[in-house]
Amino acid sequence: MSREIELIDVLTRDLPLRDDSVVGPGDDCAVVAVGADVHQLLKTDAIVEGVHFDKQHPAAKIGRKALARPLSDIAAMGGKPHSALVTMGLPKDYDAQWILDFYDGLKQLAREFDVAIVGGETVCSPDRVFCSVALTGEVARDTAILRSRAQVGDALFVTGDLGGSIEGKHLDFVPRLKEAQWLVQHFDIHAMIDLSDGLSSDLHSLCRSSGVGAELWGDYLPISRVARLRAKQGDRAKPALVAALTDGEDFELLFCVAPVDAVKLKDSWREAFPEISVTCIGKLLEEPEVMLQEQHGKRPLGCHGYDHFQ
Repeated sequence: MSREIELIDVLTRDLPLRDDSVVGPGDDCAVVAVGADVHQLLKTDAIVEGVHFDKQHPAAKIGRKALARPLSDIAAMGGKPHSALVTMGLPKDYDAQWILDFYDGLKQLAREFDVAIVGGETVCSPDRVFCSVALTGEVARDTAILRSRAQVGDALFVTGDLGGSIEGKHLDFVPRLKEAQWLVQHFDIHAMIDLSDGLSSDLHSLCRSSGVGAELWGDYLPISRVARLRAKQGDRAKPALVAALTDGEDFELLFCVAPVDAVKLKDSWREAFPEISVTCIGKLLEEPEVMLQEQHGKRPLGCHGYDHFQ
């Protein structure tokens, strides 16, 4: 288990909850009952200079990413986004035009997904720029897709391609909101998570939440063209399979369904989203261990991915 997960486990062990707290810490979003027919999704996410972006990146793309990250979490719950609060940490000698460009990117994505930006906060940050977005969303009562409801025997699917996000996808990715809402409308999605820390790490999180294991088919992983090209650059580059398993910020959806739905899902998806792939990459097992199946055999797959404290 990573240091980050260990820290989160300690900090969230005894947090106070209310009777209307449906889902607390441990999933992509918290869930709160706000009416007879509606549950509210709550998510906060932060980006930090030198960790999630560099100042040489276009400011509009950085602002876009600040909102896109929590939007991806709303997608993983099968929800629709609603309203956002934006907190900015800035140096005293901040560049006013950079901030305006940042907000242009943020506002453009908000309009695209019908998100209201209803307020926020600005503070002085002497070391580096950061931005935290608190986002709400909605789902019909008792319909949020959780990490904790995966079932033994489920088929494991992933959208899009994996690996190499550092070459630009981490700034340009489109949150899979439309795709997630289509999935929950047409299929019984047992569990879902967005891939922010890497396939290996996030699959471990899903399995741990559901008390199941998984067999991942390495030869079937949809490795991105960028990851394959980077792997050819020499010994210092990651092998393509390792990149697909461990690179963070792919922001694709990892989800599972009953095996009886697998073929129909693939066929229906192809008609609905012909430009975006969906791939069956494994199955869930009763034994709580994640295994990687390749041509030469099967081996345990460790929980490798992005860790903020390593």
